[in-house]
Amino acid sequence: MSDILSVGSTADQNSGIDGGSREGDVLDTGVLRRKYNFGDKVSELSIAQDPFFRFVSKVSKAPTDDPSFKFTERRQSFHKRYVYVNGTTSTYAVDGGGTNVENTTGNTVYLKAYSDMGSGGNLQNIYGQTSQTHAGDSHAQPEFLIPGQILKVNTHTTADQSTSNGYQVVMIDSVDLNTSGYAKVKGTLIKPSGTSASTVYFLDNDITAVSATGTTQNTEYYEPFRNYVVGTAHKAGSGYPETWDDQLFSTGYGQTQIWKTTMAMNNTDRATVLKYEGNEWARIWKEKLIEHKWDIEQSLLFGTQSSNNSVNYTQGAVDWIGTYGNAFSLDIATKTQDDFLDDLSTYLDPRYNSGKASVFFCNTSVWNWLHKLGGYFNNNLSIGSNFNADFAVMGKKAVLGLNSTNISTPFGDMNVVRNVHLDGTNVKLLGINMQYCKYRPLVGNGINRDTSVYVGVQTLENSGVDRRVDQILTEAGMQWEMPECHAVWTA
Repeated sequence: MSDILSVGSTADQNSGIDGGSREGDVLDTGVLRRKYNFGDKVSELSIAQDPFFRFVSKVSKAPTDDPSFKFTERRQSFHKRYVYVNGTTSTYAVDGGGTNVENTTGNTVYLKAYSDMGSGGNLQNIYGQTSQTHAGDSHAQPEFLIPGQILKVNTHTTADQSTSNGYQVVMIDSVDLNTSGYAKVKGTLIKPSGTSASTVYFLDNDITAVSATGTTQNTEYYEPFRNYVVGTAHKAGSGYPETWDDQLFSTGYGQTQIWKTTMAMNNTDRATVLKYEGNEWARIWKEKLIEHKWDIEQSLLFGTQSSNNSVNYTQGAVDWIGTYGNAFSLDIATKTQDDFLDDLSTYLDPRYNSGKASVFFCNTSVWNWLHKLGGYFNNNLSIGSNFNADFAVMGKKAVLGLNSTNISTPFGDMNVVRNVHLDGTNVKLLGINMQYCKYRPLVGNGINRDTSVYVGVQTLENSGVDRRVDQILTEAGMQWEMPECHAVWTA
């Protein structure tokens, strides 16, 4: 009897599952009668599995009733009426460098006026994107120029300079649009540049090349070359002036993608009570739901919009923003706080992106880097409460169950969320304006395909045994608008 009741090294009895031996290791959980003080719970890793999916499904959901949906975006142009200029006092030709003009009131000025904003939908040159609109493109002719407008034209005292020493005020007398890629403008000099020089130079150089340098230059680089409309002036009783056809709308389309996650179990296993989590079916269902959401998160980040063999794929954030949005570089070993603030200045230009709805998703290394930048001043240089850092961590908060850090900058507060899905990729940081992206589940005719569960019963082949089969299904797509309102920082 003592041998039978021994609490020594006897293993679990597994009914010969390992091939006949009663002391095999297939179901071995330790000595038969000992508890080992396991406790009542098993620890498990708690992670934020799906930060981007959680945000868009909570705050940016707009159901669609068509798996191939179309949309329009409204893009005002009143704050983008600027041109790059070339010209001389007698012709519209470019002379190969910074073109000199007489700096005398009343002088006639001839300009070749270029724009890098398409008037149809107002699609513009975007930082870091060589494929976007540039000066000289046929669809970017500055149709907004009309007689009676006043142009502020930046000048310099020497040729081929990228900074301005003053500006001229030019009244537009006539505009010729019978060209491709630019407008011929004839005007009268109302105010000479603030210099004693009898002639000054336009900041032109090869302006089509200047506009194409978006891959290396930031917004501040462009500004000295941009000449803005600064109002109109007309004679009393002169009647109605001319106008121009402003096409406000751009169109786009998106597609829904179908995600499926299936789980199955026979009724014998469903009825078996286990240690720790007694209901194995409930455990599997919970983990499959997390797996399903994990897959959606990955697709909404890294997917690309296409259709192949009747399978639709929706547009992911990284692919869309990397193709159409602002593109910056970020090497945390060399990137300084000043460089990063320059990037934010370009991305958060208040003329088109207020940034109030922007959320910054970053990988782990950038998450640490931002906290180091934000905490350095307060920890090492601050003097009481009288001096504050321009780039400072203001606090942490939970947003939709996710840890979010609020970082104060001169361009507003950054809401930064760590996204582990970006770890191991070249994507360091995504700035997404949640106002201009939508999660679009397919809903129509009383059917909701936004994370639905379908239950069925399947009979196992040659056994006649039924098993429970559940399927988690989601059909949804992403809609992206306003590329200049989103940004990506890559290695």
